[in-house]
Amino acid sequence: MKGLSSKWPTPEPVLPGFEAVHRFWDAPRSRFIAKILPGQFYVTKNQEVIATILGSCISVCIRDAQAGIGGMNHFLLPGGSAQNVHDEIVQAKKCARYGIYAMDMLMKHLLRYGAHKENLEVKVTGGARIISANGDVGEHNIAFIREYLEIQGLKIVAEDVAGSMPRKVLYFPDSGKLMVKKLADQERGHVRRREDKFIHTIEDSG
Repeated sequence: MKGLSSKWPTPEPVLPGFEAVHRFWDAPRSRFIAKILPGQFYVTKNQEVIATILGSCISVCIRDAQAGIGGMNHFLLPGGSAQNVHDEIVQAKKCARYGIYAMDMLMKHLLRYGAHKENLEVKVTGGARIISANGDVGEHNIAFIREYLEIQGLKIVAEDVAGSMPRKVLYFPDSGKLMVKKLADQERGHVRRREDKFIHTIEDSG
């Protein structure tokens, strides 16, 4: 990857529970980047970037600027009704590929490590029409996250959702900056195949 250096600075320690998330040094930005995959989330107090690639999936970016903490998740399916979050978490088998559990875990870790709910700034991206299994997955994801955040009393301050193209996402929790780049047509097939695979994995395990 462009910008990758063999001589990395010593990274700041991650918060407990996030040791397995892949991080690498990005020389042009002079920051470490934490790359999350479908079913993962990451919370940090460091000056680093959280990155992912989205198709039909959603990433929710949340930070508390006063507490100096922020995070992002990446989920594939809603996993239930936003109105029945606690019951649906159990049914989702505690899998962060589901929006219900991904949001519950992101919120819990932010609050555990010092964030305050009244200070949270929320940005949302993803939900493209990439795969059509079980209807328009991207549309369902968008509807779910809007309902969930409304129930939680959290306002979306910025969003880049829907459409037909996958997205490369970079989130800077310390500043709240969210960079979204629409990917070229040739990337669409790769993202679709990856999401189809995850969908079938979830269905097979259900």
